[in-house]
Amino acid sequence: MTKIALITGASRGLGAALAEALAPDHHIVAVAKTVGALEELDDRIKAKGGAATLAPMDVTKPDAMAQLCRSIYDRWGHVDLWAHTAIHAAPLTPANHIDARDFSKSVALNVTATATLITMVSPLLEAAENGTALFFEDPHAGQKFFGSYGATKAAQIALARSWQAETTRTGPEVKILTPDPMPTGTRARFFPGEDRAALTSPGDVAQTLLAAL
Repeated sequence: MTKIALITGASRGLGAALAEALAPDHHIVAVAKTVGALEELDDRIKAKGGAATLAPMDVTKPDAMAQLCRSIYDRWGHVDLWAHTAIHAAPLTPANHIDARDFSKSVALNVTATATLITMVSPLLEAAENGTALFFEDPHAGQKFFGSYGATKAAQIALARSWQAETTRTGPEVKILTPDPMPTGTRARFFPGEDRAALTSPGDVAQTLLAAL
């Protein structure tokens, strides 16, 4: 049976690195809005002898996600691993200056889409022999200027923790991992001027996280 890895937020950063690291043993279903970045990821996966299905979709669109999950079921019948790395990183700002549009985007992607995807992907993971879902902690809740990102990322992880507690006996296995700081575009927006040479590459982080599973 072909192993299937669904990566939501696969176009860059940790999502892309996980897709490449998993490609030798999994068929990758790569989901992101940026078509060009997905095509570049596909080239790198093919260069390693792997294969991917590109899904240039917006995870905040429930109809699109339902169509994707149905297509995965019709073709393979299951998902072995789901890594959810899609995130909206709102600009840093004092809590009393949060932009309503940025906050709405943060809620839509970081919270609402996560809840929707859990309901849709869960049956696919349950159909696998050892279905596993991965979420990634980034603990900034309560830090100054991180109001939008910190609050919605914390809500996302709270959803994952509830699902984790609910599936301890029944599966799928839900894991919440804390990656080392990486030189991603998101981090660059949060910490401009930081010495990025001191950070761990997404590729190395992906290998470390997967080795620990």
